[in-house]
Amino acid sequence: MLLMSNSNKMIFLFILFFSTLISISSNSWLGCWIGLEINLLSFIPLMSSPQNLLNSEASLKYFLTQSIASINFLFAIILSMFLMKNFFFNNFFSIIVNSSMLMKMGSIPFHFWFPNIMEGLSWFNCFILMTWQKITPMILLSYYLNLNYMYIIMILNVLVGAISSFNQSSLRKLMAFSSINNLGWMISSITISENLWMIYFISYSIFTFIMCFLFYITNIFFINQLFFFNMNFLIKISIMINFLSLGGLPPFLGFFPKWLVINYLLNNNFIIISFIFIMSSLILLFIYFRIIYSSLLFFSFKLKWFKIFIKNNILICIYFFNFISMLGMIISTFFF
Repeated sequence: MLLMSNSNKMIFLFILFFSTLISISSNSWLGCWIGLEINLLSFIPLMSSPQNLLNSEASLKYFLTQSIASINFLFAIILSMFLMKNFFFNNFFSIIVNSSMLMKMGSIPFHFWFPNIMEGLSWFNCFILMTWQKITPMILLSYYLNLNYMYIIMILNVLVGAISSFNQSSLRKLMAFSSINNLGWMISSITISENLWMIYFISYSIFTFIMCFLFYITNIFFINQLFFFNMNFLIKISIMINFLSLGGLPPFLGFFPKWLVINYLLNNNFIIISFIFIMSSLILLFIYFRIIYSSLLFFSFKLKWFKIFIKNNILICIYFFNFISMLGMIISTFFF
């Protein structure tokens, strides 16, 4: 995806991965903050591409929001050092730290920058923003959780992510709101256990990668392009399967981590929260079904002599993974 031929971008990508490890493995809040700053300054050069007109606007917006979040984080750290002489945070400080981390990853109520910036990025950068850029804030969030605050944020995330997906014509914005919805599930999984969060995050990252890769090779950015796309029927079916996995429809593998989260929530008597989670997933599935139904069943003419072969070795892996995804619940029964 143009990165392999560009040494500068490869260096920045390496620094991006490295900065996340700095933040996660740091034993002081200041070290975490330094890792976050390196992460921010390494992602901005990755955003720039000469083909994209919106990239400078997107990188400026991204820089401003992330800087504000970093300032809040640093402010909370320094203030607690002055006032308390040690890092025993009270409610006020925990809410500031949690809010700055939520702003870093584009969660409710600081989510307004997220779909706008996604709109100005390439599919590869969208993938990084939706997956890798959420790791550091999530881990730092788990170090000090204000649980009552998090429960409100979780519910708002899943509701806003589902409802805002209506009437979206851009696939990048649709993926952004899907990411916000999944963020609610991820925050709930990290309040339960870090292992559960890792299972959820890895499966979510795989599905997001497949979606972004399929949209990248077919050069699709808007929903109406799916209706007239008749180059390769297998790719269309792959997009359908991954949409349903992202929504969490039971026979597919994407339901497995959601099932685990619902299981834990019900065991701990969070009945209302789990009900809201399931309802929001149903709304998202309705939106995805509407797109898939239209794109598969629209009449589109096909010329007999018009053959396009998309040759890509990763596609074979994706078809194999789709096969696993369809048999996902059969595989997941071995876990129980």
